[in-house]
Amino acid sequence: MKTRTPAIEGWFRLDDADPRLLATRCKSCATYFFPKETTFCRNPDCDGRELEEVALSSHGRLWSWATNYYPPPAPYVAADPFVPYTVAAVELEDEKLVVLGQVAPGVSPDELRTGMHMRLTLGPLFEDDEREYIVWKWDRA
Repeated sequence: MKTRTPAIEGWFRLDDADPRLLATRCKSCATYFFPKETTFCRNPDCDGRELEEVALSSHGRLWSWATNYYPPPAPYVAADPFVPYTVAAVELEDEKLVVLGQVAPGVSPDELRTGMHMRLTLGPLFEDDEREYIVWKWDRA
């Protein structure tokens, strides 16, 4: 059995029962930042410097998507043979923040519709002999 490891440490909770993206929220203006902001609020109308870590909504609505039919250029390392994959932009239910992520396996781009309900899930990005590297993905709800 391979060890499951986040592909990007600290960006999400590695919990299959309740996966959540981890962000920060400004205590002054309540603006959310994903990935996390650690030094100051990036909202141009705020001069806040107190940020708190929060777990984001795990559901949202499909805002847009695109299917990559060719491998990106280096330094990206594509699977051999390359398999097309779809990336979705999902507007989170509570925060109204748009977050990109791969679409989960088994979801065809043909069935995607703007506004459809999506849920956060976890899945492998790649693996080596010892570890399976996990990322968040968007699945139909």
